[in-house]
Parts: sequence; structure tokens; C-alpha cells
Amino acid sequence: MKSFPAAALVLPILLGLAGCATDRAVPPAPRPVLAYAIGADLSFLRQAEARGTVFKDQGAARPGLQIFRDHGYNWIRLRIFPTPDELPNDLAYTLALAREAKQLGFKFLLDFHYSDTWADPAKQFLPAAWTGKSHAELVNLIHDYTRDTIRAFREAGVMPDMVQPGNEIINGMLWPDGRLPAQWDHLAALLKSAIAGVDAGRGDAPRPRIMIHIDRGGDRAGTQAFFDQCLARGVDFDVIGQSYYPWWHGSILDLRENLAFMAETYRKDIIVVETAYNWRPAEYKSGGAPFPETPEGQRGFLDEVNRAVLATPHGLGKGVFWWEPAVSLSPIHSRGMFDAEGNALPVISVFDRFARGHPPKKSAP
Repeated sequence: MKSFPAAALVLPILLGLAGCATDRAVPPAPRPVLAYAIGADLSFLRQAEARGTVFKDQGAARPGLQIFRDHGYNWIRLRIFPTPDELPNDLAYTLALAREAKQLGFKFLLDFHYSDTWADPAKQFLPAAWTGKSHAELVNLIHDYTRDTIRAFREAGVMPDMVQPGNEIINGMLWPDGRLPAQWDHLAALLKSAIAGVDAGRGDAPRPRIMIHIDRGGDRAGTQAFFDQCLARGVDFDVIGQSYYPWWHGSILDLRENLAFMAETYRKDIIVVETAYNWRPAEYKSGGAPFPETPEGQRGFLDEVNRAVLATPHGLGKGVFWWEPAVSLSPIHSRGMFDAEGNALPVISVFDRFARGHPPKKSAP
């Protein structure tokens, strides 16, 4: 994607920090306010294009990353697995994609799945190499793996600007050791160790913001139950990340109410770090869709999610990320931003006005 003029929704460059030895954490310095993130999880993009998928914008074939940059996207989210079973997202793959994104001016959020397969509310399996380890051993392993991964990105010149230690960890991670609700103390120790690993790996590079990510976008009670426990145990983080898929997580009104609750209660930056909607009937075939499952309905959904985040009290709504808008094209996949022939859908233009510095007016909270 091309570069755009400075605007309220373009992220400022993070301030540098004074450095010392490369394997020793440097105390974080004061940072600028986090400006608005227009993001996409594009973890499958490199694989899709390697398999021959061609993405088109207004009929012209373009590299996928460039298409998103042209439409105002300023953040990319990439997941990583220690030793992925079948998925492409190992260290080498993720480094290469992060390098391409940084060259185009994207900020970069690294999403650690501490598993060899998908880590989500339904499953948080241990990496095969970590099976049978004690809690103390897992605390050390998560630190060292996180440290070594961050160091690899730093040495490659593609430091993440934000890091998620764990993906959708509402039910904990590294099961059974950090499984909730029984093992809150274990989970807190694992998170603290992972965050310490980020600091150990960054050396004298600026400290990435730390995001804790759950999947309770429209669930105030579930959000409070998790973050009250997390904060009571001294887990130090910067950003609340939420997944919001309306067929699982409630209405836009539910999302708005939870955004307001989080802002008033925790006074931390908040990002809807996963969302998506279908451009043809899929989740609501029996009716009741909050937006039509059509290309225009998909666009309307993202516009309303974005307005809800912008309306968050105290300016703490800091962005929206679409989950996997550019994957290998399939007759059955309909949550992406391209049709079955690879043509960009209307949803991709939602943030065009942001790139030009003219955001929509905030809706009433």
C-alpha cells in the first residue's frame, strides 16, 4: 500500500529507547498516545499468493499487501506457532511477511499462539515439545521461546510494534497448566513470564505494546470476570484486545456497552483485534441477520463496528482488525474482502476516508 499524509488515524512512530546489552531489557520510556489502528490479520496472505491466488482491485491485479495499504490500512497482524502442524506460520514465514509489510509502512502486531495448532477458547494445546513439563518448566519455556522469537525479529530489523502473549485466552492457555478457571495463578505466571521474554528479546529496541486478547466483544460480564482476575494478579499490559463476531458475541449495542464499560473501568486502550462478516449467506441462513449477508451488508457491518470503537469513552477505542480478509479463494469462504474471482469487495473501501484524513463523525456513545 502507498503512504498517506499524516492524519489523526495514522499511527505515530514509536519513540526510541536508550539501549544497553542486546539480551537485557531496558526500562520502558514514556510513549506517545496510540493513534487509531486500521488493521488486518493477513497471516495466510503469503501462502495464498504463493499458491497462485491473484487479488484484484478495480479489475487490476495487485499484490495483496499493496491493496490494503492503498485503502488506508496501517497495521498488519501475524500469528506465529512454535512448530506448526500444518499451518504455514512458523518463524521463517512470519519474518518474511513482516519484512514485506514493514517495507510498505505497516505497523506490526505479533500474535503468539503458544501451540502447534490453533489456540482459541475451545483449545489451547501444549506445543508437542513442551508436553509433560512442570509448571516451573513451562514458565521458563514460554519466557525463552518468546525471548528468542522477539530477538529474531529484532535482528531481522522487523521488530513488532505490539505483541499478544496468547490468542483468545478467555479460558487460559497451555492447557492443562494454565487452564481457567482453576489455574488463574498459573496463567498469571505464564503471562508475566512471556511479557518478560518480550523485554529480554527486544534488547535496546523500543518496547512493543502488550495486548491481552480475549473473545468477549459483546460480553461485559465475561470481560469483567477475566480482567479483574488478571489485573488483581499484577499482569502488566497496555491494550485490551477483543474478538467480535456477532453470531457469537452479541449485537453492536452489546459491543458498544462493553467498550464503554472497559474504558470506564480499566482506562486502557482497546482494540477490536478480530472481526469479520459474510458477504453471502452463511451464519444467518434461517434469518435474523443484523446486517444483510451481502457485499453491501458486509461493508455496513464494518462501518458500524468502526463507529462503535470510535465512540468509546476517553478516546480509548484504538482500532479494528479484520480477520483473514485475503485467503486462498474458495466457493465456500465468504468472510474475506475478495469474491471468488479475487475481486475486492466494497468492504475494503470503508477506511478510504481515513487515509484521506476525513473520518466519519462519531456516533453517540
